[in-house]
Amino acid sequence: MAVNSNELRQRKASGQNGTQNGTTTDEGRKQDELLDKHQSYEFGGPWGVTAMMTGFPMLMYYLWICLWFYDGKLVAPTSTDDIVPFLWRMWAHVRDDASPNAYAWKVYTGLVVYQLFLALVMPGFKQEGLPVPSLTYKTLTYNCNALYSLYATMITAAGLHYYHIFRLTEIIDNYGHIMSVAMIYGFAVSFGMYFITVATGSQMRMSGNFMYDVFMGACLNPRIGSVDLKMWAEVRIPWVIVFFLAVSGGCHQYEQYGYVTPNMAFMILATWLYLNACAKGEECIPQTWDMYHEKWGFMVIFWNFAGVPFTYVYSVVYMASHDPSKYQFSTPVYVLLFSTLLTAYFIWDTSMSQKSRFKMQTQGINTFRSTFPQLPFGTLKNPEFIQTAHGNRLLVSGWWRYSRKPNYVADWIMSFTWGVVIGSATAIPYFYSVFFITVLIHRCGRDFERCSVKYGKDWERYCSIVKYKFIPGIY
Repeated sequence: MAVNSNELRQRKASGQNGTQNGTTTDEGRKQDELLDKHQSYEFGGPWGVTAMMTGFPMLMYYLWICLWFYDGKLVAPTSTDDIVPFLWRMWAHVRDDASPNAYAWKVYTGLVVYQLFLALVMPGFKQEGLPVPSLTYKTLTYNCNALYSLYATMITAAGLHYYHIFRLTEIIDNYGHIMSVAMIYGFAVSFGMYFITVATGSQMRMSGNFMYDVFMGACLNPRIGSVDLKMWAEVRIPWVIVFFLAVSGGCHQYEQYGYVTPNMAFMILATWLYLNACAKGEECIPQTWDMYHEKWGFMVIFWNFAGVPFTYVYSVVYMASHDPSKYQFSTPVYVLLFSTLLTAYFIWDTSMSQKSRFKMQTQGINTFRSTFPQLPFGTLKNPEFIQTAHGNRLLVSGWWRYSRKPNYVADWIMSFTWGVVIGSATAIPYFYSVFFITVLIHRCGRDFERCSVKYGKDWERYCSIVKYKFIPGIY
């Protein structure tokens, strides 16, 4: 079904089936009320989430041990008689090389406290979020100062490294110890927020099962002063650690070999692009599903505090502990690798910007923050959309004309390059892209199902226009 541009623009002007500024209609409020209740279990229910809460930390330890101590090979017991000795060897590595020692507590806690301090005191751009159905369509204001905080952090880290107060090289050398502390933080914050929320009577969308509710979360937008903890943790913790792990790997190589390999430089660039994009486009985050609907539970908290930073950069861990000859490429391969990264980044950055700024436009916000780098095609002029009976608008312009999730496609391609950067030396760095595509497919299923309920026939019309879920012309 072809897009009728004139019809879409007329609907935009008249507010047909909705309102001129995208305000939720009475019909839309009924659908939101339905979606804002616990209806069914996800992730395999209580048993499934319990398995993930116990199994994922063990998987993180296992992959790190294989990478650091077994040359990236996926080791296993050689026989049934070797099972107990094998488990004991795994435990010995955790006990001796990943203990939550004083150094790790100092480093990780120092980062958390410093990032929270910066979030509280740094000047920022005030951004209004989308109306939150769970809060009777109240809009929350977010102080977007991640960019100032990022550069303050980089300057601080550079100074500490230069004056030998805190050597960045030590981060990668203490990877296991810091990872253990990060896991403890993930569990402590998750359970702590659950009990605080229930004690204050501010829980919402609860299932009644303890483990499931801890996993999915009880609160929506917890705050300390002007800091929205959910948005703060999404940007200031995981991606800062990911970037500095890459920088630490580069420092490690320079001190050992006198140079930084193109592969490690690739990871420093890739992690900086991602971190800087989150910081410079922070005002777009309040417009996302994560902020106005997803609760702050173990699923999000543990992933931000421990999962992302200590599973996404396995390539850095491998390169920091192996001779560069194991993963060197030819010049044309490096050119292709960097080109792929930058192209995927451009599509990811601009598609996220297009969608978020389109949502801002529906709220009457037409002046956008200018931060580096602002890429062309990030803001759509006279965007085409479908005005739904719910009151919301579904964008069918820009990258969103060709795929329902163009940002996911580009994001996954970037994740894949983070594994390709070490070639076939080991399969473990590809964990990020394999896990990520699984998460994205599951999340799309959740999102598309919710949209089907929320928009009804308007969603069917949208799907007839934007035919492909991910890759245009393929799927």
